[in-house]
Amino acid sequence: MTETQKRRTVDLPTGTVHYRESGPVDGAVVVFLHGFLVDASVWGDVPGRLAERGFRTVAPTLPLGAHPSSMAPDADLSPRGVARIVLSLLATLDLRDVILVGSDTGGAVAQLVVDEDPSRIARLVLTNCDAFEVFPPFPFDLLFRLARHPRTMLAAVQPMRAGRMRASVLGFGGLVRRRLDAAETEPWMSPYLRDPGVRRDVAAFARAWRPGELAEVGARLSGFERPVLLCWAPEDRFFRIELAHRLVAAFPDARLVEIADARTFVSLDQPGRLADEIAGFAS
Repeated sequence: MTETQKRRTVDLPTGTVHYRESGPVDGAVVVFLHGFLVDASVWGDVPGRLAERGFRTVAPTLPLGAHPSSMAPDADLSPRGVARIVLSLLATLDLRDVILVGSDTGGAVAQLVVDEDPSRIARLVLTNCDAFEVFPPFPFDLLFRLARHPRTMLAAVQPMRAGRMRASVLGFGGLVRRRLDAAETEPWMSPYLRDPGVRRDVAAFARAWRPGELAEVGARLSGFERPVLLCWAPEDRFFRIELAHRLVAAFPDARLVEIADARTFVSLDQPGRLADEIAGFAS
């Protein structure tokens, strides 16, 4: 059994952010950033496993479609704006020497964080995620474009009310090797389905998204000289292993670990292996 994560909120200028925290307050800090249309639960029990080893883990739910509370109407929810929300969270909670972990769209946000202000980041871990011109990969770029239009997007995702659809390849099933159950995926879609404010936030993100923005950031990754670990599932059909090799070459101090029997959501397929790799990297 892993340590229970405490559910907390923090009020930022952009709105209320919900996050899960576990582990001792004086432990080395690990902050987890998730992707589009999922919440912090996509990290599974990886934060709890690390908490049992003495780490302090913080997993916020970012305003990417599964957030329980909509943000302020004037909040900057562009991809870089979301990165600034992460930086605001770190400053408000006074988190320093952070091991920042990103997955999927959260990996893009993590790269934007270190591009914007790396002063609180000691190490960076990326699992399968966006990078360079892959922001996001096909067909998720079509979903981003659709999300610019909340009414059309709402109609398109109505089938995701059913757990079997969320677990199918038309939902989240193609992002994992193991079977997803209805209870674990319900929080990923219910905020978008029920809350017009959340749909407004997602539209703001999608309208401000520029596919080329991450390529511009990629050209500056050499400026982040702290250690970087890539924990990549080579079986992923969307974020291919070649992308990981390019990231290794872009950072001055990076290494790659391949994780078998996993897809995009490495944390759900191989939580023990991912926790071991992060713990060893932090040491």
